[in-house]
Amino acid sequence: MPALDLGTGPDTDTQVPDQTYASDRMRALDTGTGPAAGTEPPPDTGATEGCDRPTGRPQPTTEPNGGPPGGQWRVSDRRPRRITVALADPEDSARMTSVPASSSASSAAPTPSGEPMPGVAPTSGVAPKPGTPASGGAPAPQAAPTSAPEFAPLNIGPMQVWPPVVLAPMAGITNAPFRTLCREQSGGRGLYVSEMITTRALVERNAKTMQLIKFDPSEKPRSIQLYGVDPVTVGRAARMISEENLADHIDLNFGCPVPKVTRKGGGSALPYKRNLLREILREAVGNAGGLPVTMKMRKGIDDDHLTYLDAGRIGAEEGVSAIALHGRTAAQHYGGTADWSAIARLRESVPSEIPVLGNGDIWSANDAVRMMRETGCDGVVVGRGCLGRPWLFKDLVSIFEGEVDYARPTFGYVAQAMVRHAQLLGEWLEDEARGVIDFRKHVAWYTKGFSVGSELRVKLAMSSSLAELAETLGQIEQDQCWPAGADGPRGRTSGNNRVVLPDGWLDDPYDCALPSAEAELDTSGG
Repeated sequence: MPALDLGTGPDTDTQVPDQTYASDRMRALDTGTGPAAGTEPPPDTGATEGCDRPTGRPQPTTEPNGGPPGGQWRVSDRRPRRITVALADPEDSARMTSVPASSSASSAAPTPSGEPMPGVAPTSGVAPKPGTPASGGAPAPQAAPTSAPEFAPLNIGPMQVWPPVVLAPMAGITNAPFRTLCREQSGGRGLYVSEMITTRALVERNAKTMQLIKFDPSEKPRSIQLYGVDPVTVGRAARMISEENLADHIDLNFGCPVPKVTRKGGGSALPYKRNLLREILREAVGNAGGLPVTMKMRKGIDDDHLTYLDAGRIGAEEGVSAIALHGRTAAQHYGGTADWSAIARLRESVPSEIPVLGNGDIWSANDAVRMMRETGCDGVVVGRGCLGRPWLFKDLVSIFEGEVDYARPTFGYVAQAMVRHAQLLGEWLEDEARGVIDFRKHVAWYTKGFSVGSELRVKLAMSSSLAELAETLGQIEQDQCWPAGADGPRGRTSGNNRVVLPDGWLDDPYDCALPSAEAELDTSGG
């Protein structure tokens, strides 16, 4: 079997599914635009017809009282066109692979080589911040549907994001290459946040940190997540980002549950200290020079020490532009089930002009719209659900624009995406071998559910060159259909019932004593 082509990688056309919403947050709905409020989403069975189309088709439903349907999905009768991804041997046409794609011109993604298609633009009537790079003028927004949609664009300060979807910062994952893959799939729409950057390392211009904050020229807007425990240092980092034009948006991390962070009072442990949280937010917003500042947090330390409602109130009072909540406590880590009802309670408690975003257990586009309907949140933050599945963002664009097809790539398409990902990492790190080695952690996520075999899995996880990676992938059956159940949980799922905290941390929630200097790691992304 021939090795896979090391060219530009997979084309970026794909499809999607479904959506539940709180009545007091409901927007006007044009029933011809997408799934109707009050209808159940079609089941994502994972079954396909010829690896090409889901068999679970949406059907009109009646209202609970037995009355007429409140609306229904618009179902296109056309079959999707097929994108082919050729292997290295041009004569091996029988081995070509395909992935379904929408034929809608409006959803066409840019070529992998990177034509920028920015998904965010200044909100109407609000001028962009002076000093923001123009790159030939302000980027044109990706237009939301012209008919009255169920969901509105997400407004974060002067930025407008459509669809209301944000890539969650993930240490060691959401670097520039991965963000590029996701943006290519979405046509540049949505908001894509960097991995966590330690404020101390940033202000000290740590070499690794300065590499992590590099953005591709096509990235608009540029979004950085900061982690810090010292208000002064956080303020200095925010001022540096603003004055040196390093990003267009700052997110603050108050949700990391990793023991090496919480044991020093950082991450998801910090909001317990209400006054310290307030000081950090005040310094960040006050020094950001007009850049929007947002915060991402968890419910609290554990069920006995919930902090999210107080933290949301403090954030609103200190001027944050949006608040994201992961519906788990630090004690849950990534185990159990995310509590979406907490997202709904936060939305009810925070002033309506401040967007609330939900995070946790979004494994498919169905989950994203269901969360928005059930909680009334203004947008979603997608984390582990996109690991090994950058095309999830194409699904999300499609579903928010009323499409109903699912992305079901064959393994051949997935293999091309894997090579493309490793290639981008090598270019970013300026070392092919380092890029392929860094890619190894993604192998299990991309191949989940496919028939690969233990021997080839080991070879993939030990690859040290693009040629070796492509040759090994070429030994795997390329025509395999998308596996049933492959859209489910991925990444870390085990719980951690003990949260490691500094001595006496829980004694006084209003104590403003700073954590030790060791709370800020000297490098970022961990």
